[in-house]
Parts: sequence; C-alpha cells; structure tokens
Amino acid sequence: MLATLLQSSLVRLIPVGMVVIALQRTIFTDLLVAGVILQIVLAFVAAAGATGGSERGAVAGFVLGVMFDLVEGTPVGSTAIAFTLGGVIAGLLALIAADPPWWLKALFVGLGAAVGEATLPVVRLFIGETDPWPADMITVVAVVGVGAAVMSPVLVPVSRWCLKIRGPEWTAPAEADPI
Repeated sequence: MLATLLQSSLVRLIPVGMVVIALQRTIFTDLLVAGVILQIVLAFVAAAGATGGSERGAVAGFVLGVMFDLVEGTPVGSTAIAFTLGGVIAGLLALIAADPPWWLKALFVGLGAAVGEATLPVVRLFIGETDPWPADMITVVAVVGVGAAVMSPVLVPVSRWCLKIRGPEWTAPAEADPI
C-alpha cells in the first residue's frame, strides 16, 4: 500500500499544491485585476483537468480544495466541491479534441476555472454563510476565467508533470514503397 502511494501522483501534487497555495495567499492577494483577486489554485486545478481528463482534474480539485480549506479556515470540503467541479468541467471539455493545441487548452482551463468560481457562492450558501454572492459576480467569474486562461501556458506543463502525464509521442510516417 505504501509503494502504491509513493508511486501515485499525490507525491508530486501535494508539494506543488503547497507552493501554489502559498503563491495565492501572498502574491496573488495583492495582484488585483478589475478589483478581483486572481485564483491561481483554481487555475491550476483546471489545468490539471484540461491536461489529464476529468478524473485527474477531480482528484487535483479535491486535494487542492481540501488543502485550501485547511489554510483558509473554511469548513473542510466546501472549497473542494467547487474546485473538483472546475477540474471535472475542464477535463470534460478536453474530450472535444484528442490532442488540443495550446490555445484550446487555455480556453478549457478558463472555462473550468469560471465554472469553479461560479460554484463557490452556491456551496457557501449551502454551508450557511450569510450573503455569499459578491455584488459583481459576472465580473468576478469573467476575470477569474480569463486570468486562468492567461496563466495556462505555465500551469499546463506543471500539471502534466504533477500528474505524470507523458505527451503524445511523435512517430515518423511510414515510408511508401516506390512505384
């Protein structure tokens, strides 16, 4: 059992998640775009989903969501639900193309992060938080989605490494017999 755990992607995902959460709590709290804090943790989860599919996106979303809840002091699992949904949506969108180009992955990451951000107030409403809806919800979702799409060229390779996903191998076309 220990060998299986050590060979899983969690060995890489947890330390990288700790760095991403540290970046979120330090640098990205001061980095405001249109008055909205960019969500690098949610963008990383969506990048994991766009890279590895919906199952790996769900695992990354749940693990990083629980870690984020433990740091923030929110009820454990509340952010994990929204992050898991963001990773799953990005992974399901990635099924559209077998090996999507970078700009299409950026679109998938942005849409997954936007869905995750839109889900957060709904989850917070269910856990009993008073007035969980921001006044400018459309702006928040749009800025988080676009910010995640912009950060995706950096986050997709990191998530590919964390999830131990190999890129598609190029093979030379078969030589045709001369006529």
